[in-house]
Amino acid sequence: MSAPDGSPVGAERSIGQLFASATTELSALVHDEIALAKAQLKQDVKRGAASGGAFSVAGAVLLFSLPMLNFALAYGIRTWSGWNLAVCFLLSFAANVLVAGLLALVGVVFAKKAKKSQGPQKVAASMKQTAGVLQNAKPHPRRPELPEEPAPAAIEAVARSSS
Repeated sequence: MSAPDGSPVGAERSIGQLFASATTELSALVHDEIALAKAQLKQDVKRGAASGGAFSVAGAVLLFSLPMLNFALAYGIRTWSGWNLAVCFLLSFAANVLVAGLLALVGVVFAKKAKKSQGPQKVAASMKQTAGVLQNAKPHPRRPELPEEPAPAAIEAVARSSS
């Protein structure tokens, strides 16, 4: 098992290696946070598009169905009930308004979900928290230097003879 910089875990690493490792990990964290913000923003845009689509469909239904549905429904009501034709046309119009109202309600529900979602704000808060932790981080106190032990005499003798 090894650290991200390739050195074995538990081995003594220099300050430069530790700093490089921390910088690499911080960079990866920032990239991941940005990717998360993008994904959440994309989801919010999809919800907003669904809301706009529902409102558009509601308007189109109300606009294009009024002439055909009003005539068909009014004459159907007249045939079924024998009421005055004007009352039948008012009832068919009310039915169309009811359908458009239901579609608009669906649009409002999606708009509230898109507005309520706080994806990018959550990521921004998380990034601020990470930055705060890094600002308050203190370096680990160094160990006092241990005096070097003198090399054994046999090693010194080999070193002198080879030079």
